[in-house]
Formats: sequence, structure tokens, C-alpha cells
Amino acid sequence: MKTIVIHAPEDLRIEDREALPPGPGEVKVRIAAGGICGSDLHYFNHGGFGNVRLREPMILGHEVAGHITELGEGVSGLAVGESVAVSPSRPCHSCRFCAEGMYNQCLNMRFYGSAMPFPHIQGAFRQELVVDAAQCAPAGGLSVNEAAMAEPLAVALHATRQAGPMLGKRVLVTGCGPIGVLCILAARRAGAAEIVATDLTSFTLEKAADCGADTVINMATTPDGLGPFEAGKGTFDVLYECTGASPALAGGIAALRPGGIIVQLGLGGDMTVPVQSITAKELQLRGSFRFHEEFFTGVELMRKGLINVKPLITQQVALEDAEAGFRIANDRTKAMKVQIAF
Repeated sequence: MKTIVIHAPEDLRIEDREALPPGPGEVKVRIAAGGICGSDLHYFNHGGFGNVRLREPMILGHEVAGHITELGEGVSGLAVGESVAVSPSRPCHSCRFCAEGMYNQCLNMRFYGSAMPFPHIQGAFRQELVVDAAQCAPAGGLSVNEAAMAEPLAVALHATRQAGPMLGKRVLVTGCGPIGVLCILAARRAGAAEIVATDLTSFTLEKAADCGADTVINMATTPDGLGPFEAGKGTFDVLYECTGASPALAGGIAALRPGGIIVQLGLGGDMTVPVQSITAKELQLRGSFRFHEEFFTGVELMRKGLINVKPLITQQVALEDAEAGFRIANDRTKAMKVQIAF
């Protein structure tokens, strides 16, 4: 089978790897669609992010969906030919954090396409993938392209859970890449009354408006655009910070009202944090990292028509054109979510 392997920055190769049969409790999935994530782009552009660096060739990818082609011994509730979204979250279920139900903090997490541990956890950008049956979310009624959006949607749903009650809240989203726009959809579904979104490109802000943002602000052309929201100690109840950039965080904090909540999703490496403002306004800073059970919730929300991710899927490329797809995904003036057809 063909796989997409990163060897070093901008050294992306399509390589043949052995396809394995499913074992007990496993299924084999013929991958149909895979989305290029921000972390995939970090590996492609820079060989990693923060302290996470490539130390060996690694198959990329963790946003995938496809069709079951083979069932392992003892698998029930799934069928050959069934369309599924595949969760990349594979906790060990035996460490102390798993015992506490904090599966996204698992000490032995095997998350597809991650260079955090060594040897690296090989990813899901391959034509055939053997997975635990428990990773499969039935996706009947969705296109494979929609089903492959379950992973980034789960990130946004987990962040919304971290933010707490959303009904009637005024929300600011900084950064309108796929995660930021999905946070807009999640916050609206959770009952947010007003959503303002900021970014640096008109294309991403148009997508944010299409997906429900009440107001969008281009910080490149209007750097003081959040000024009116800073009056009277601030306006917003919740900040989804999706850029990982210190200026975005500082600007968002200035526009938060006292007692507001910051949900930090962006992973841009170490950031300068305005601690004095957080202290004086009695703000709460909450991290949000990956997800677990929210993956299956996201698939159900899409299947029921309660969240529509189709506007975010902007391009699709063939497997043999994967490198071109990565380069398109780097251009935020025309790409939101680029997917690979396997």
C-alpha cells in the first residue's frame, strides 16, 4: 500500500509499506479521505513544532475516514463496507490519567502521526489502516470528506467543554483557520449569543462569517479593530485563542471582561502571557489539548445535520499530488481544509 511519509522539512515522499491483516478486536479500513492538519504542516514546513522534532521518517496524518474492508475476530456492531470516521485517539486505558477519565492526557497515548514519543507514532495517511474497532465511528449519511472532519471538530468540541456553559455568552475567536472556524460552529451550537472573530486574511474571515460569526475583524488592515470591545474593562465572556501567537492572546485578554475565560488551543510554542492583566481581571486561563469522547459526539452532530462542516473543505488532491496539497494548505489566502483522496 502507498503511504505519505515525512523525512525532513519539505522532504515528503510517497512510499510503499506492508498492509497488515486485522487482529482480534480490530478492523481494516480502506482510507478514502484524509485532511491535512496544522500539525502535519508544521512537520512539513519545519520538521516539528516547539520541542517536538522529527527524529525518524514518519507517516503523517490523523484526520481520516474510509470504509471497512475486513473484520477481525470478535468484532461486532460494524460491517464490511460500512463508512466510518477513524478516531486517532488511542489511550492505554491503564495509566493513572486514563483511570481518572482524562484520556487525552494518557501517559502512553498512541496518537497517529505524532513525533512526541520516540519511536514516533506512525500516522494514518495510508491506503489501508488497521484500527481498534472502538476507534470507528459509523458515518452513514455523511460523505467521506465530511467524516474526515470529525477529528478537528472534536478539538473544537473539547475546547467548548473546557470553556464551560456557553448559553448567552459573548465570544471572541482569535485565528480563523479550521480549528477557529469549527470553534465558531461549536460555540453557536452550545448557545453563544454573539461571536466575534479575528484573523489576518480576508479569505479565512469570509469562512468565519459564512459559518456564523456575527462580526469579523481583519487585524492586518484594522490593527485596532478590537478597541471598541476593550471599553469598560472589556466585553467578552470567553476567548478561544486558536493562533498560538502572543499578540493575539494579549489582544484577546484586553477585550475580555473581568471573570472571563481564556481557552488556549493554539500551539505556537512558548508564548508571552500578560499575567498582570489576567490577575487584575481575575481571568481564568484554561488549556485545551486534543479530545477523546468528543470525536463520536462530533460525528453524531454532523450526521444529524446540527453542524455543517462542508464549507470548510476547500480543496481535494489525489494521493500522488500530496506534496502539492501541502503547499496549497500553506496558503491561507485560498485554503481552509485541504484533503487527500486515497
